[in-house]
Amino acid sequence: MNNEKYKLLRKGIVFDLIGMATMAIPVIGPFLDLIWAPIAAKKMTEMYKGTEGKVASVIVFLEEILPITDIIPTFTLMWLYTFVWKKQPTQRAIKIRVNE
Repeated sequence: MNNEKYKLLRKGIVFDLIGMATMAIPVIGPFLDLIWAPIAAKKMTEMYKGTEGKVASVIVFLEEILPITDIIPTFTLMWLYTFVWKKQPTQRAIKIRVNE
């Protein structure tokens, strides 16, 4: 599990760098964002399942389409939310007594 967790982080950082790289290309960059935005949204839903993944894919799509927002590391923030900030449910042991 730990290896998968950091594999997601590495992939997310690469995807964030790709999204930020389009900002560095003066005239073509905004057009590349039109291509990259749906790809990034699809990658986000593949990386994170369920409702949270779907919400994150909409956010990453909007972040890539809107001008000047390419600097936001959406994939990395989603990883931090999933593995650092989100409270995981704690497991509780239930004691059972058997009367003989």
